[in-house]
Amino acid sequence: MSYNFSKIEKKWKNKWEDENSFESFRNDKQKYYQLEMFPYPSGRIHMGHVRNYSIGDVVARFRRMQGYNVLHPMGWDSFGLPAENAAIKHGIHPNKWTLENIDDMRDQLKEIGLSYDWNREIATCSPDYYKWTQEFFIEMYNKGLAYKKNYAVNWCPSCETVLANEQVVNGQCERCDSEVGKKELDQWYFKITDYAERLLEDIEKLDGWPEKVKSMQKNWIGKSEGAEINFKIKDFEDELNVFTTRPDTIYGVTYMVLAPEHPLVSKIVTGTKYEEKVNEFKKKLEHMSDIDRTSLDTEKEGVFTGRYAINPLTKKEIPIYIANYVLIDYGTGAIMAVPAHDERDFDFAKKYNLDITRVIAEKGKETEELEVVYTDNGIMVNSDKFNGLDNEKASREITNYIEKEKIGIKTINYRLRDWLISRQRYWGTPIPMIYCEDCGIVPVPKESLPVVLPTDVEFSGKGESPLLTSKEFVHTSCPKCGKKAKRETDTMDTFVDSSWYFLRYTDSNNGEKAFDKANAKYWMKVDQYIGGVEHAILHLLYARFFTKVLYDMNISPVDEPFKNLLTQGMVLKDGAKMSKSKGNVVSPEEIVSNYGADTARLFVLFAAPPERDLEWNDQGVEGCFRFLNRVYRLVSDTKDICMNNKSFDFNKLNKIEKAFNYSLNNAIKKVTEDIDQRFNFNTAISAIMELVNDTNKFRESKDSENKNKLLSKAIESIIVLLAPFSPYITEELWSMIGNDNSIHSVSWPKYDEKALVKDEVEIVIQVNGKVRDKIMVGADISKEELEKKSLESDKVKNMISGKELRKVIVIPKKLVNIVAN
Repeated sequence: MSYNFSKIEKKWKNKWEDENSFESFRNDKQKYYQLEMFPYPSGRIHMGHVRNYSIGDVVARFRRMQGYNVLHPMGWDSFGLPAENAAIKHGIHPNKWTLENIDDMRDQLKEIGLSYDWNREIATCSPDYYKWTQEFFIEMYNKGLAYKKNYAVNWCPSCETVLANEQVVNGQCERCDSEVGKKELDQWYFKITDYAERLLEDIEKLDGWPEKVKSMQKNWIGKSEGAEINFKIKDFEDELNVFTTRPDTIYGVTYMVLAPEHPLVSKIVTGTKYEEKVNEFKKKLEHMSDIDRTSLDTEKEGVFTGRYAINPLTKKEIPIYIANYVLIDYGTGAIMAVPAHDERDFDFAKKYNLDITRVIAEKGKETEELEVVYTDNGIMVNSDKFNGLDNEKASREITNYIEKEKIGIKTINYRLRDWLISRQRYWGTPIPMIYCEDCGIVPVPKESLPVVLPTDVEFSGKGESPLLTSKEFVHTSCPKCGKKAKRETDTMDTFVDSSWYFLRYTDSNNGEKAFDKANAKYWMKVDQYIGGVEHAILHLLYARFFTKVLYDMNISPVDEPFKNLLTQGMVLKDGAKMSKSKGNVVSPEEIVSNYGADTARLFVLFAAPPERDLEWNDQGVEGCFRFLNRVYRLVSDTKDICMNNKSFDFNKLNKIEKAFNYSLNNAIKKVTEDIDQRFNFNTAISAIMELVNDTNKFRESKDSENKNKLLSKAIESIIVLLAPFSPYITEELWSMIGNDNSIHSVSWPKYDEKALVKDEVEIVIQVNGKVRDKIMVGADISKEELEKKSLESDKVKNMISGKELRKVIVIPKKLVNIVAN
């Protein structure tokens, strides 16, 4: 009987669909929520999808067989620029393009045999979904967590939209790789900084997360302790507020630097002879990325503003500059420059001939001249009453002093900035706000949600948001006064949509609310989340923030969304990530067509541990296909045996049967632990392969009373152990041996501890560290008897003949090392 994978997979795929085999409901069982990051519906799945979703599917199927009530949903992160760009390029509406792609990808995912509850499917571009995203926005606005301000933002000239800091990678747009510049715009923000401390502290709760991801989030939040110090501006009423982690260097401040985007800049230069030069410099920096501006390799440049600040401790007048190396997004957008103790300040001071005053010196060298920048700890000099103190103690005392003198305060700063969510594009969740000349900014009433995206828009790919072309959408009436008003035409960053979707899955068909809290309480937290490490400071941080906000609003029952996180590696070919531009893409459809979905799944799970990158190997795929064929032949050849009584008396097994029973139970133990504790799917599959080999060998052994019963038990176990990895073939084989129920509904096998206790063990005998013999001995043999038997080995006798026996090292149940010379 041949393995016709095409026929088998089609048969069981249709049966699972017809019977809603993986539908999930609340019940009295212990729940398990398995989730992979949902995909953008581009239309075609790639091998990365196959790997990611196969990993999750193994866990979901395994937990079901362990008796858990498993929730394993799938949906679509379906808003975003590609759909809009397709509309521009091909003249097709983004909604049509997206829904067609969803249909294609859903079929492809079903073909792979993924055990999703498709009744819970969601798409973020559906009004039934984004209605609730809009409602959450309004709730956040009412609580002061959503606000609008004019600010210099990251601007992608290609996508023609703003980007959050997290979406700028090495100075480029993370989607199109265009150089990112700055642009002044009125934009909507979420006040994620209000949650900075909780987001940081609660990282300690994330025991099941990789340390790498936790470190990335800690560094991105970037907590630093220091002081905010106020510097008066000569002949000006405003003050400069500066955050510094080095209050000990304040006596060495010889000039101030503002970020060119700082709101005070225009104030202090307007109407002066410095205005034109300052504005020219600001314009020059508009198309320079933050990465380039702050790079150590970039030449430090600046322009004098014509104003002076007063050092609050030295009382000296110090010039105020704007410079390329200070950013508005960090600290307060202003720095106190200490050129004697900071490389960038030193370079700038040298270039513009500014004063350099040393205030920290190496102990014992306090009177020596400063030759280079000194960045180490040391003794305070040129610092008035703080002279002679070590600088760390001086830092604390100076902070206390400026607080006492009301010059500044001790404070904490975060690198994290508020989340910029406005996007000047069409294909996104409309921001549900209205602008009225009399009432100002007014939220859309909740009963009027959703604010639905209009269809009468023009996609030119140039200029402002396409939503501005829909007069019917833009022009509305004020919910408060009824007068003419205009809608907000920015849409939300797509990361807003994906920041709560895992909660919607718990109650995805609820039309009255985003989700029922009781349902969410039953399913949440997500027990196992799987996705790429590239989302560490994007989706994963935003999802944590959103969950905490909803928890504080008494909407979410949990304040952290994901209990355990697995970040899977990439699929590589010829050492590089698969991409069309490199011409190294392997099509999942081609693999499924030639070898079947079970083979595709087995290979991506067997070729490397989940967290490691996987190198594509055609021979490896063929090897997995041959293995499944061997399993199929083994079961079809023995199916009559398998229908016999499987019970046997362990105490009546002969030596060969006991050895095979050990192999069987050892494989069950190994596979169980590798899936359950370590996600080492590659070694679990290897253990199944070894068991198949041992089973074929055992078939050739002499007949005995228990042979067929043992074979039956082993073959049944092989099918069950293989089921999470290759679900189609195992469903077929389970049926082949006379079962009416689904393999995926049976209980996971338990290993027999007694079968793992060996009567005999193999001992390796070494002479001077090299293996010379192996012997079988009783498992309970004494060290003395083991030493004696080892020395009686003919091979050992030959090796030590004529030599002096120096030492015999005995490790019970493992080896004996004989030292002789």
